[in-house]
Amino acid sequence: MKVLVVGSGGREHAICWKIAQSPKVDKIYCAPGNAGIAEVAECIDIKAMEFDKLVAFAKNNAIDLTVVGMDDPLVGGIVDVFEAEGLRVFGPRKNAAILEGSKAFSKDLMKKYNIPTAAYETFTSAEDAKTYLETAKYPIVLKADGLALGKGVLICMTKEEAMDGVQELMTDKKFGAAGNTIVIEEFMTGREISVLSFVDGNSIQIMSSAQDHKRALDGDQGLNTGGMGNFSPSPFYTDEVDAFCKKYIYQATVDAMKAEGREFKGVIFFGLMLTEDGPKVLEYNARFGDPEAQVVLPRMKNDIIDVFEACIDGTLDQIDLQFEDNACVCVVLASDGYPVEYEKGFEIYGAENFKNKEGYYLFHAGTKFNEEGKVVTNGGRVLGVTALGKTLKEARANAYEATEWVGFENKYMRHDIGKAIDEA
Repeated sequence: MKVLVVGSGGREHAICWKIAQSPKVDKIYCAPGNAGIAEVAECIDIKAMEFDKLVAFAKNNAIDLTVVGMDDPLVGGIVDVFEAEGLRVFGPRKNAAILEGSKAFSKDLMKKYNIPTAAYETFTSAEDAKTYLETAKYPIVLKADGLALGKGVLICMTKEEAMDGVQELMTDKKFGAAGNTIVIEEFMTGREISVLSFVDGNSIQIMSSAQDHKRALDGDQGLNTGGMGNFSPSPFYTDEVDAFCKKYIYQATVDAMKAEGREFKGVIFFGLMLTEDGPKVLEYNARFGDPEAQVVLPRMKNDIIDVFEACIDGTLDQIDLQFEDNACVCVVLASDGYPVEYEKGFEIYGAENFKNKEGYYLFHAGTKFNEEGKVVTNGGRVLGVTALGKTLKEARANAYEATEWVGFENKYMRHDIGKAIDEA
């Protein structure tokens, strides 16, 4: 079969890499892809939001399955467009992708269906938000309602910081229309866990847990990013936590979406906080996480095509989803200055060191070919250096060893990815 993947980041590289392992797949295309994806798929010069061009390509090339990796096209309704043309596509429809597309919607859904989450208020007026902040308890969290590249969340320690945050999101429109509405919620303390899941509209299958590192600097300092590294599984995701979440969060979310007439098919990413009062939902995403995909998919035993098709056909309950009894760590190599200002266009050297190295992977994010055909940096997050190990500590040591195999002029990384492993 022929498969088209939509996206261009490390997540899409991991998805293409996993799809390439399926004996059912003869050809993979990726739009628009990147320099690393080009090793396992034919990259097509069509942007993720160019729905008409993507549909035409899928039809002209007899694509059997399209897999949408990115949030923007999902929230924009790409699945609806493909389905209307009779094309087979993996991902939630627009009315279900709102689970990620609107934080106000997801918070209201959790409140209505008693899914554990932080207390919150929603505002469409900066003036009303600032009035609320006058008597609020601090620290407090501000969230842009819409998509903001994973950076639309502000943790404010003081009233002054919160006031500035409202100005930034709602008045200055730092993230554009995403800040027209904001959610202000209580600050939760605890361990943050990521849990990805496959959903077919009725049933849900949980993937292995993971743990992200969102801040740019060591010690969880600096600005929020799309993610500076990840590990799987999380030693803090215990059987007790799993049982609670299965009972009160996972299936409850799927059932709530169905009850609202928003049947969800695809991947739901549960961002959880393990609080003193039990697990609570921080956020939902309507697709694989990035870099969560880079640490979860290498541990997955199943043919991913089987799982994608089961989600589409409503037969996910017939899949025995399995993961290796091992661990995986991803360290993101970024351009120095990310997530604010950084230079691009530096040649990447050493990628060949990952060839034929079992258990080591180099997932490309912000890369491209320059005019000379050399692979150069083309974004803030450039590469995901990923390694397996029998234990998390071994995987962490392997990943950091592998970060020395590859480089570029303004290479930057955190040195404490997975340090929480030592505290488990």
